Amino acid sequence: MTTEPQAYEGLAEIFGDVFMRDDIALKPELTAKDVEGWDSFKQIEIVMAVEEKFGIKFQTCDLDTMKNVGDLVRLVTMKS
Repeated sequence: MTTEPQAYEGLAEIFGDVFMRDDIALKPELTAKDVEGWDSFKQIEIVMAVEEKFGIKFQTCDLDTMKNVGDLVRLVTMKS
C-alpha cells in the first residue's frame, strides 16, 4: 500500500518529468489551471505515468472525480 507521503514523492517525480520543471509545489488543492502548460495532453501523460509508477489502473469514473492533486493522491493510495 502506498502512503500519502509516498504518493506525493512519486507524483513530484512525475510532474518534474512531464513538465520538465522541478519547482512545482504539489499541494492537495493544486489544479491544472495553476500550472502553466497543464493541458489535456499533459493530463494523459500524468495519468499514464502514475499508472506505470504505482502499478495501478484508473477507470473512467476515477478520472471523472479527479479535480485536483489531492484527489489524485487519494486514488493512488486507495488503488495501490
